[in-house]
Amino acid sequence: MADRIHEGGQILVSGVPLEQAQAAVIMVHGRGASARDILSLSQYFPVPGVSFLAPQAAGHAWYPYSFLQPLASNEPFLSSALNTLSELLAHVEAQGIARDKIVLLGFSQGACLASEFAARNASRFGGVVAFSGGLIGPDGTPRDYAGSLAGTPAFFGCSDVDFHIPKERVIESAEVYQKLGADTTMRLYPGMDHTVNDEELAWAQTLLQSLVAPA
Repeated sequence: MADRIHEGGQILVSGVPLEQAQAAVIMVHGRGASARDILSLSQYFPVPGVSFLAPQAAGHAWYPYSFLQPLASNEPFLSSALNTLSELLAHVEAQGIARDKIVLLGFSQGACLASEFAARNASRFGGVVAFSGGLIGPDGTPRDYAGSLAGTPAFFGCSDVDFHIPKERVIESAEVYQKLGADTTMRLYPGMDHTVNDEELAWAQTLLQSLVAPA
């Protein structure tokens, strides 16, 4: 079925086994990349008690066109991609990890998908980390998401001259998250390439440390 495009894709894991984890990170790769690529970022997060899971998109892309195109143009791929995250989130929760201990983290297209998923399924997550990405849809897309992110720590970091991600969309996304009740941090880095920098990695590591710290 067309809406199951990404169904059955490989899920790579690292860190502690899920059944032993105190927290989990769902890592979403970008266009043309792989689960292995995004999972390699876990080496920068040497936090004990964390399980990392990275799903693989069919054809190395979650949807075919720019995230700024009309939503319908990226269907049914987008719905299938969102469903992949929904099923993986449910799997992690079924292993006994509460949603407020689960982080959604993505880069580029993966950051767009992760941030859009969390907004559409607003509740208290462990965190949402969008490296070089933002909410999906053309300018003027209604952002009337239901629910509340209820204090979810959220990070939007990007170059101010990113060829793929307009800084205006990063700003808008952070503002939408703030209105949804997230504890939102936004950083625009002058002249940076389409990449992830040390400050962004440090923010994510601090987040993960807070999720496994003793109460």
